[in-house]
Parts: sequence; structure tokens; C-alpha cells
Amino acid sequence: MYRFLLTSRWWGINVFVLLAIPFCIFMGSWQLSRFQARVDSSHQATKQVETDRTEAARPLAELLPVDQNTSGRQTTATGRYGKQLLVPDRQLDGKNGYYVLTLLRTDDGKALPVVRGWLPGKPDAAKAPAAPTGEVTVTGSLQASETPGDNGVSAQGGLPSGQTAAISAASLVNLVPYHLYDAWITLDKGDSGMTAVPASAPANTGLDLKAFQNLGYTGEWFVFSGFVVFMWFRLLRREVEFARDAELGLVPEDENDENEEAAHATV
Repeated sequence: MYRFLLTSRWWGINVFVLLAIPFCIFMGSWQLSRFQARVDSSHQATKQVETDRTEAARPLAELLPVDQNTSGRQTTATGRYGKQLLVPDRQLDGKNGYYVLTLLRTDDGKALPVVRGWLPGKPDAAKAPAAPTGEVTVTGSLQASETPGDNGVSAQGGLPSGQTAAISAASLVNLVPYHLYDAWITLDKGDSGMTAVPASAPANTGLDLKAFQNLGYTGEWFVFSGFVVFMWFRLLRREVEFARDAELGLVPEDENDENEEAAHATV
């Protein structure tokens, strides 16, 4: 009854199944390991942000360019405040509001974007406290330039004058008359009564969309391996039924041939 397993067609089916199942399991396990690595990275990054707050601040020049090792580190810079902008649609503690962003002009001729704090409600330049005058020294957490569309950063264009959607050199270059650092800092203590903006974890270390894509791919690979096994048993049962019916004379030879051809076409 099972002599059909020795045919070339079934040899091909069996070889495919024996290769496909371990391949699917391997790919699913690999995607799962990628997700787990992102989970571990997220936990480590969160702990690192807390650790960075207690470290002594270092000069800005020592921490540039910003990378995963320097993002979130305490830094200090000296200069004079210049142009001020508002960053709308920023949430803090579940409330919607905006950042007050002021450019700090340093002695080397560049300007450093400084988030002096957060205010609730819609952006209002009249309510945003003016920056201190004269030379100031600021201390805060170093952050990498934002990318519009990532991690909740708005990609909205056409904002009113005096506003920017993202805090990055690319977004600010046409808004301010300064050469810019490709970085920004958020003050440890909110300036002029504003709420301080917490530092965020470095890019590609959180549980973002890519992390959950890895988890989704894990499920897809495991489901596909189960589907391969299901189809193998389905074809096997179909062939056994045809063979049993043929032995009992319940299926004419011609009809049996047609059924076999239909089974071949299904594969």
C-alpha cells in the first residue's frame, strides 16, 4: 500500500520536507534571537540612561560624534543663547505639549540645540520663557539628532514660523543662521520653571517597530514549518486512500490515474 513512497515524486516531496522543516525552525529561532537581543538591548539602554545621570559631565567636544556609547552621557557647554524655536506635539507624562529649544552659540562658532524644557498645550511663543542673557554654562544629557518619522518624531512640514518638527542639524539648517552641531542636549533641570525633558535611549536599542517585526517573522516561520508538515500528512493520507480503494476495486483504474494526476498537480 505504501509502495508509492518509493516513487521519484515522493522522494522529491520527502527531501523537500526534510529540508524545509529544519530551515523554517532555524529561521524562526534566528528571528526570535534577534527580538530577544533587542529586548536585552532595551533593558541595558534604560539602565545606562539612569547610570549616565549620576556621572560627572564631560566637555561636549570629548563626546562627539554621538553614538550608542555617548548618547545619554552628561555633557557641558558654554556660550550665549541665540534664536529660540518651539517643537510641537511632544508628549510628557501622557500630556501633549511642546519643547522650548534654544540655540547655544559656543566660542568655536557653532550652535548647540538645547532643550530648556517642556510646556503643556499648543505651542505659544508668548508663553515660552526667554533664554538667559550673557554667557551661560549648561549641563545636560547628550542626544543624537532626530530622524523625522522615527520614534514618534513628527515628519510634518509647513509648520508656522518659529517651529520645527525635529531636532536635528538637517531640520534646523534653514531655520537658524548658525553652523550647527549634529547633536543636541536636554537640560537636567527645566529652565525658568519648565519641566525637564528626560533623555531617551540611543537609537536601535528600544522595543521599536523593527523589534516586533522580528517577533512577527518568528511566528511566520514556525507556522510555515507546521504548514509543511500538515501538507505532507494530507498528501500521504490522500495517496493511502487511493491505494486502499484501488486494492478493493472501488476505484476504476482510469479514475485512479486521474486522481493521481490531480494529486500531482496539487503538489
